[in-house]
Amino acid sequence: MQWKTDWGLRTRMGVTMFLLFAVYLGFAAGLTVALGTRWWVIAIGLGAFMAAQYYFSDKLALYGMGARTVDRDEYPELHATVQRLSQQADLPMPNVAVADTNTPNAFATGRNRKNATVAVTTGLMKTLDADELEGVIAHELAHIKNRDVLVITVASFLSSLAFLIVRWGAFFGGGHRGGNRNGGGIIVAIGVSLVVWIVSFLLIRLLSRYREYAADRGGAAITGKPSALASALTKISGRMDEVPTEDAREQAEMNAFFIIPITKGFVGSLFRTHPKTENRIERLRDLERQMESR
Repeated sequence: MQWKTDWGLRTRMGVTMFLLFAVYLGFAAGLTVALGTRWWVIAIGLGAFMAAQYYFSDKLALYGMGARTVDRDEYPELHATVQRLSQQADLPMPNVAVADTNTPNAFATGRNRKNATVAVTTGLMKTLDADELEGVIAHELAHIKNRDVLVITVASFLSSLAFLIVRWGAFFGGGHRGGNRNGGGIIVAIGVSLVVWIVSFLLIRLLSRYREYAADRGGAAITGKPSALASALTKISGRMDEVPTEDAREQAEMNAFFIIPITKGFVGSLFRTHPKTENRIERLRDLERQMESR
């Protein structure tokens, strides 16, 4: 298989970025009116928060998953696999990270191809054989090659900030003693933030489903083994039901980055960002049959 540019994905990313920019402007305007402050103060604050998340997105994602960057001496086989697949994908060698958790999963993060990280869990390495692990790593490298990690990072910025305002706004509003006017402004700010959180989350969800199909195809193109990735998805999906409820709550907000999302219970269902695993597997099986018929 040869790598092909997915114009459907690029179109969706372009539309998503345009809509996110519109949401950003609406968010800034809403907070300006609600808090009664100057627009440029809000713009600078949001811009600073976005810049910080852009430049430190990889570190924030790794911290959120309890993952750490590892060197070649510590995980020689993992490093060798990532390096070989990166060469096949015509990508710079990304950083390699490992999260010490029994949850079998993987994700890619970073602001561009030269500043990217591929992370896997110890549970994933214990669950998969060599070919299956290659399929998963190739899937994550396809995300990096498609540059869709950046779009999800930007979308996650708005979602995260709006969620923080909603979460803490009531606390600060309840403790405010400056009068009803400011108290009412805080309530409006919470309402605006809630709308922004919902809209940005929906944009993440709509883009993320297509990007997973694209990364599956890209990963199969890198390894030439669609069946290996299909087998990996089957194993990972079966193990995800064993994830403790506490871990599901802690990791659900990272679902858009995972190869298989946490879907256990209400929290997992609410944050589901991926297409059904059986649909992904069936598409990979179809791709395998197409390759065999050539």
